[in-house]
Amino acid sequence: MLRRALVLVSVLAAAGGSAVAQSNRIDTVTPSAPELAPYGKYAIGVRTVQATDKNRPDILNTKEGGPTARYDRTLTLEVWYPAALAAGQKPGGDYRAITRDPAITATLHGQAVRDAAPLTTDAPYPLVVISHGYPGNRYLMSHLAENLASKGFVTVSIDHKESTYDDQKPFASTLYNRAFDQLFVLNEMERLGKPGSGSFLAGRLDASRTGIVGYSMGGYGVVNVIGGGYSKTSETIAGAPPNKMLAERGAANPEYRKTMDPRIKAAIAIAPWGMQGGFWDAEGLKGITTPVLFVAGSADDVAGYEKGTKAIYQGAVNADRYLLTFVNANHNAGAPIPAPAETYVAAEQGKPAAFAHYADAVWDTVRMNNILDHFATAYFDLYLKGDQEKKAYVEGWKGFKRGTSVGLTLDHAAPAK
Repeated sequence: MLRRALVLVSVLAAAGGSAVAQSNRIDTVTPSAPELAPYGKYAIGVRTVQATDKNRPDILNTKEGGPTARYDRTLTLEVWYPAALAAGQKPGGDYRAITRDPAITATLHGQAVRDAAPLTTDAPYPLVVISHGYPGNRYLMSHLAENLASKGFVTVSIDHKESTYDDQKPFASTLYNRAFDQLFVLNEMERLGKPGSGSFLAGRLDASRTGIVGYSMGGYGVVNVIGGGYSKTSETIAGAPPNKMLAERGAANPEYRKTMDPRIKAAIAIAPWGMQGGFWDAEGLKGITTPVLFVAGSADDVAGYEKGTKAIYQGAVNADRYLLTFVNANHNAGAPIPAPAETYVAAEQGKPAAFAHYADAVWDTVRMNNILDHFATAYFDLYLKGDQEKKAYVEGWKGFKRGTSVGLTLDHAAPAK
């Protein structure tokens, strides 16, 4: 009888795990989540828009020693915002998201309502720009985008052309374009948010209070956008854009310093790639003065930890900065959504990379998402809304239930005097 009971428990547990895996929810908040992880008071709307940056350098069609080719670079953006739901409308909606295996499309479930009317009260809201890795897409951090929108932010997540799952091109394009994409989207969102723009965002967002979040290559872009000028070495590294084009945003270029954007009040760089590859040096990192929260796994074998994210944190001596570390986590520390159920099937069919792209060998993804959402809420409430009560959450474990900060470390360093 005891053996039969144990077998039954095992079967039920397996079934329960399967049910969770199959749910594809991006909005799960567990009972052990920290205080600021749950969704906020606002209903959420979501819309897809496109924005075109005309006459951008076309890296992939520019030859070494030749003239710079040009093209119109169109980006698909997903925009989440506080919404006013109509009578009878209920929270919730689906996203059809291409996965790490472009042959697989997953159906994700969240709380946002497609094309819901924007809320007019309490506006304008601060803006948060979200930038994925290489490859990735605009849904990779949709858990964070929805969560922040429910708390009174307009969030916009970018599909970076030539860097998405179904449009992955040579790396040189991403190396050059990532910072430019982030700044272009900030400008475009400010344009759409101005009263009289004709956009659903008109009067709804305040781009002068902008936060920026980047994961992996998105974090690479963020570090550069907030003042980490590229090194001279990076200009000629194998695979770099032709004609030393990274020099345009290099630390040695005096014109680069003029591109620092005062609208960006705070940044979150998650596992930023590039330090181990020589894209920054000590002098370049001194240029960072924007407050920044670095997030990393201590076992990151893609961007590196001691010689990667932690080294950037240590080198950004002129910034007020934090380093949140998931001990023993790899590169997927907090940013990606839980692996969609469709990737479980792919793994069973001999394609494990589709699943591994989202998962971690040690940490549960939902737990990491909840922790990131908690800290992002506190961080942007503090720096974009001026909510000083959130400082205690940023600086320690306030809001964590007993024992639930196990496996985390949090470091803080003030700007050099």
